[in-house]
Amino acid sequence: MCSKAESWFLRPDKTTRPPQVPAETEYHRVFAGEERRISRGFVAIILLFAGLIGFAQVCLAIASTIDTQLLGRTGFTPLKHAAGAFALALLIPYSMLLQRWLYHIPARSLHSVAGSFRFGVFGRSLLAFGPFLLVVMSVGFLLTPGDTIAWSAADLVAFFVIGMTLIPLAAAGEEYGLRGLMFRVVGSWTRGPLAGAILGIIVTTVVFSLLHGTLDPYILGSYLVLFGAMAIITWRTGGLEVAVVLHAVYNVSALVLATTLHLDLGGDLSNRGEIAGTPANLVPSAGLAVITAIVWWTTRKSGPARTPAISGEKLNRRAAELSETGGDP
Repeated sequence: MCSKAESWFLRPDKTTRPPQVPAETEYHRVFAGEERRISRGFVAIILLFAGLIGFAQVCLAIASTIDTQLLGRTGFTPLKHAAGAFALALLIPYSMLLQRWLYHIPARSLHSVAGSFRFGVFGRSLLAFGPFLLVVMSVGFLLTPGDTIAWSAADLVAFFVIGMTLIPLAAAGEEYGLRGLMFRVVGSWTRGPLAGAILGIIVTTVVFSLLHGTLDPYILGSYLVLFGAMAIITWRTGGLEVAVVLHAVYNVSALVLATTLHLDLGGDLSNRGEIAGTPANLVPSAGLAVITAIVWWTTRKSGPARTPAISGEKLNRRAAELSETGGDP
């Protein structure tokens, strides 16, 4: 029996589980089988990061050419920022393609255990958690000092448009690549669901946090909390919708606040390893911890969401088909 919080927050949308996806399976165990297929998993991860790097290099090269040859600009520009965001957004179809090619699982199952993107879950989580996370992010920025630079009005408008359009897609791309494909790959390497969840959460969180290029305890700690929270929420909710909402709000608010305060956004992004963090960097982390606790609490009775079960009617029909062909139901 689901609690009222569960029935409101994770009220099921229409489920359309593809036949290739096993029934009653947690999100991160869809790739699991009798064979752990570790070598195939490493191929998937290598191709995922090759795509991540390759898309970024190509998009940034195009943006740099346009900036220098046509616009006469150098350094950090809105066009370069848009190119980086677009490169991350490409991970959405790319991750689906890798899942389909390497594991023969329909691309749409990467959205959630329902086999589709649950717009109801997305909308309810945006209403429930979006304003709270925005306030927490704002408090963190007020407590964090930063170097300021002069931005032109055109650049500020461009960054705002990028923040409202491409940044949410970039955040979604990271979720589909890391908390989607990679979480499923690593989560399938163990014998049991809980061990797979723990391994998947740890590996995806640590790897992606270190890739951000800083060992400062406060900044690295904020990344560990952010990506760890996204992985736990994906596991418990059985899909990427809530993680996409939180990551998008986190990144969009960070960009809009940084440009509103005229912070040196380019310098911060290019010199992450040299920036000294403060305890204020962990203020958003505290908010994410609260949200993660709420998600865990609302799923405490039902447990992690699973793919739909085979209905009794379908099971009887399947048994009849097998009986006619001499197979075992």
